[in-house]
Amino acid sequence: MNSTIRILHLSDTHVPAGGSALDGSDPLAALDRLLTDVRHIEALDLVLVTGDIADDGSADGCIAVRRRVARFAAARGAAQVYLPGNHDTREGFAEAFGSGHLSASGRDLSSASFDGPESAAVSHHRGVRVVTLDSVVPGEVHGELGAAQLDWLRGVLSRPAPQGTIIALHHPPIPFVESPYLSGVGLRNPRALEEAIAGTDVRGVLCGHFHLPAGGFLGSVPVWVSAGVATRIDATAPRDTVRFATESGATVVGLTHGGGPYFHVLQPHEGERNGQTFTLAPELADATNGR
Repeated sequence: MNSTIRILHLSDTHVPAGGSALDGSDPLAALDRLLTDVRHIEALDLVLVTGDIADDGSADGCIAVRRRVARFAAARGAAQVYLPGNHDTREGFAEAFGSGHLSASGRDLSSASFDGPESAAVSHHRGVRVVTLDSVVPGEVHGELGAAQLDWLRGVLSRPAPQGTIIALHHPPIPFVESPYLSGVGLRNPRALEEAIAGTDVRGVLCGHFHLPAGGFLGSVPVWVSAGVATRIDATAPRDTVRFATESGATVVGLTHGGGPYFHVLQPHEGERNGQTFTLAPELADATNGR
């Protein structure tokens, strides 16, 4: 049996009710393209969507995403985990996803949840505990974790899971120093989260929100930010400019037995759309692998 837990990490689908955004973009089509492009990724145990699911906070936007992700996950026997971002509303999220922790068939898998307005919950996948935290501050772009939710998290982590724990939330607890804008809209109290997970079995923290892939550490714990599905922020823009590109991205996160996590960035296959592509012939690929 494969001892590596593999997660397809998506984020920031930004699908409004009706599918098309006010700026004329089509985030639902972007999600469809991405799921088509990653269809050959094998041995997935879980599909994780780390917030900003509905651009307008609507249940309809969330449901449109759930239908597509659920179809993709069901075909692979993979569970689904969702959590809200600053563009979501807790009411719309709850209507579409319940706890946010679902089996491949859509059954609720939550084994514990936070008794508060935040939609924090827990599920277990082949020995790995996945904890989703709600970092939303209604009406704001930045995020924060409340004291009560952090106390609840400490209680959850007081007993280790067989293969450790993954924490998922929308707002990254690390800065992105190349962009003053992104550094100002992350998690406002990262030290509080760092203290809550210090000395526990947490093996990684997975986030979204920045619309680009980025990594760092919270104490000794790796933090990974997955790219956005709807758009990508171009980090080569001048520091006083936030420039979006209509490109998608995702990540495969792997947890090996007893080892640290790995993060493989996925970029959609744009070749057939822009004419720039080549495919290595199978015999050449075999020869390359043998070197």
